[in-house]
Amino acid sequence: MIEAATINTILRTLADPTRRAVFERIVGSDEITVVELTRGSGVTQGAISQHLKSLKQAGLVAERPEGRNVYYRAEPEGLAPLVDWMSHYGVFWRERFANLKTLLKEIDP
Repeated sequence: MIEAATINTILRTLADPTRRAVFERIVGSDEITVVELTRGSGVTQGAISQHLKSLKQAGLVAERPEGRNVYYRAEPEGLAPLVDWMSHYGVFWRERFANLKTLLKEIDP
């Protein structure tokens, strides 16, 4: 099974709605700066920077410095542990629903 600490970190990181919104904006762009993320977000640049730090520590974003700017991009492989974990439970629930379907057919043919 996947390491629980990794999954917990990813889930904890994405649990914050503002951080999740920042992540979604990064995913929706090729690369984006802190200034661009701050613009129109209603969140201070300092807060955006803190959210980026958490996303980076969780392996969900990477940065590329260029002159005075730092560009952020999504790291799709950062979500892999979460996807694997969800796939494991997807199989579990599909089996349970198949069993339920069979049982319901037996009860009410």
